[in-house]
Amino acid sequence: MPRTIADLMAETLSVAGVQRIYGVVGDSLNGFTDSLRKQKKIDWIHMRHEEAAAFAAGAEAHLTGQLAVCAGSCGPGNLHLINGLFDCHRSRVPVLAIAAHIPSAEIGGSYFQATHPEQLFAECAHYVELVSNADQMPRIFEKAIRIAIARRGVAVVVIPGDIALLATDAKAASWLAPKPPVVRPSDAEVDALAYLLNAGERITMMCGAGCAGAHAGITELAGRLNAPIVHSLRGKEHVEYDNPFDVGMTGLIGFASGYAAMKSCDTLLLLGTDFPYRQFYPEGAKVAQVDIRSESLGNRCHLALGVVGDVGATVTALLPKLKKKTDRKYLDAALAHYRKAREDLDKLAEGKPGGKIIHPQYLSRLVSEIADDDAVFTCDVGTPTVWAARYIKMNGKRRLIGSFNHGSMANALLQAIGAQATYPKRQVISMSGDGGFSMMMGDFISLTQLGLPVKVIVLNNGTLGFVEMEMKASGFLDTGTELKNPNFAAMAEAMGIKGVRVEAPQQLEGAVRDVLAHKGPALLDVVSARQELAMPPKATLEQAFGFSLFMAKAVMDGRAGQLIDLARTNLRI
Repeated sequence: MPRTIADLMAETLSVAGVQRIYGVVGDSLNGFTDSLRKQKKIDWIHMRHEEAAAFAAGAEAHLTGQLAVCAGSCGPGNLHLINGLFDCHRSRVPVLAIAAHIPSAEIGGSYFQATHPEQLFAECAHYVELVSNADQMPRIFEKAIRIAIARRGVAVVVIPGDIALLATDAKAASWLAPKPPVVRPSDAEVDALAYLLNAGERITMMCGAGCAGAHAGITELAGRLNAPIVHSLRGKEHVEYDNPFDVGMTGLIGFASGYAAMKSCDTLLLLGTDFPYRQFYPEGAKVAQVDIRSESLGNRCHLALGVVGDVGATVTALLPKLKKKTDRKYLDAALAHYRKAREDLDKLAEGKPGGKIIHPQYLSRLVSEIADDDAVFTCDVGTPTVWAARYIKMNGKRRLIGSFNHGSMANALLQAIGAQATYPKRQVISMSGDGGFSMMMGDFISLTQLGLPVKVIVLNNGTLGFVEMEMKASGFLDTGTELKNPNFAAMAEAMGIKGVRVEAPQQLEGAVRDVLAHKGPALLDVVSARQELAMPPKATLEQAFGFSLFMAKAVMDGRAGQLIDLARTNLRI
């Protein structure tokens, strides 16, 4: 048989180092998947939904920093990829999506399953291109790979099924993409940054995902400046551990100490973060920002100085130019505040003897204490993210993945599949909400089909918890948030997966140990408190008024019992 475009695609991906492709097979993809079958170098990871495939590929790219690939067939097949690809793109992880298309002769003719993928994916990709003839394909495919890797985002190649079956003599390129460059500001900009920091008296550092790999330099910098370090959620896994200057997170799910350290400084240094919540930035402080992306500079607040550069390289160039500060009053006050905030949070994570309610804080603390030192955690958007942010401890070997920029429900299980496929011998734990888990529950059965020992911990509180809290804080009666859930453990057992259900706090620690020690996939169904409040670092007058308004409405609506339950849960009665 002649060598086809599909064969060339498979060869090119192999040269690029791709080891697996996540997707759902379909007619317009048949030529490509058959090439993978014959080649025997790249695994086809058979998912139940294309959205799951994109999230799984994103998790692989997040953990490895290498190109990951997902694929969907024509029309609704590749259209299902779009939400996961938005998450990959906003998280800045390198993912190539292969969007198979209807027969080329039918494009533009309102054919069965016709869409325009090159338009649909334009907003969530750096590069989207339609392959319309065989000679065009090698250049487009190689360019897509280069752009996804170099720009750390999504690239999409749209290819009709008939084009993939055309013969070609083209060979796979031996070189496909450059290695990441080391970027640092000019000497003049480094001098200007040093001048600003040397002049500051109350300096706070705010660190994000761009601080990956720069832990040592960042802590040395904080020591030189006597500066507390606040971290964003995506910065947690990179700067929280072994850090004597850490004062926690800020933002909607952060700590009071992180909030205060940001608000009270006279100089704020933003390192590798595009932290989006403008209300948490200080008023009147001088702000300097270091980021590899020029478009992030000044995106959230007015800057005194913004420089383009890798955080690690910039800090290395900056350190020799800084004077060692001797006054620790500001730092020590911030650290004392953090210790008190941490103590208050930890009190909420204790198991009360004889208690009847399982609090999610206690669950998350136990999972953190019992999990492996190099465990990979994924967490669903909503309250599972709150508890993971506050109670899952990082140590430099653990990883934490979520939909932290895109904020999509149902991400945790799907990302756990990609993490476990990439690292089959590491412990992977999905901290799932009942809403997120049930939204994409079909791919739970993929754990048995693929032989992936993912541990799924479902926070079964019977509600879309974070949405319910948002409604109450705004003065609305919670509407449409209740979830009528099955016994998830029994469901898991029916699928051939170990299932454990816990309804009492006295059973929780043993159940967590049992599930995490199990050799295969397992699910822990934790029936937990519905009315648990995840308090922000600082409550506003508007939130207090809104919550008071909710309570008044609840009484008038005949929900006084719900208020009693709310009080009992959060006062630990």
